[in-house]
Amino acid sequence: MAWDEWEQIKARTADRPTRQTRLNRAPARRQGDRPDLVAQQDDLGAVGHDASVLHSDLVEKVDIAGAGLNSDHAGSTHQAASALSRSNFAMGDELMTTLTVWESQVKAVRHACAQISNHLDFSKKLHADDDAEIAAEITRRDGAEMPASELGKYFT
Repeated sequence: MAWDEWEQIKARTADRPTRQTRLNRAPARRQGDRPDLVAQQDDLGAVGHDASVLHSDLVEKVDIAGAGLNSDHAGSTHQAASALSRSNFAMGDELMTTLTVWESQVKAVRHACAQISNHLDFSKKLHADDDAEIAAEITRRDGAEMPASELGKYFT
């Protein structure tokens, strides 16, 4: 049964024109087409800056574990949870769990912001270095730029 189906598919597609893959050049662009991926240095810098600002804000403004530290280095939320637990309120343990989960999530977001900022800074430098190296490799002996039409002969 499956063999018959395969033969039917082959017969239907036999009359269709075949498509070939061309690796020697990109398809011609139509007017108004935009490149698939463009990342400007300014765009990367803005995203990295925003990630850095968010990281700083998270450190300064959402630290509920460190707010109102006492001499034992316990924040006010931790102190409240401990006081409720000592008074046999179940809410004390729940507040402590909430504090622990909150701090864990804030640390994860801060870490992600730092990773984004650092990675974008690294990427900008790495790709700028790559561009400079490529430019140095594809110049003529006299230092003049090699036109793209001349580069094509190296890839055939």
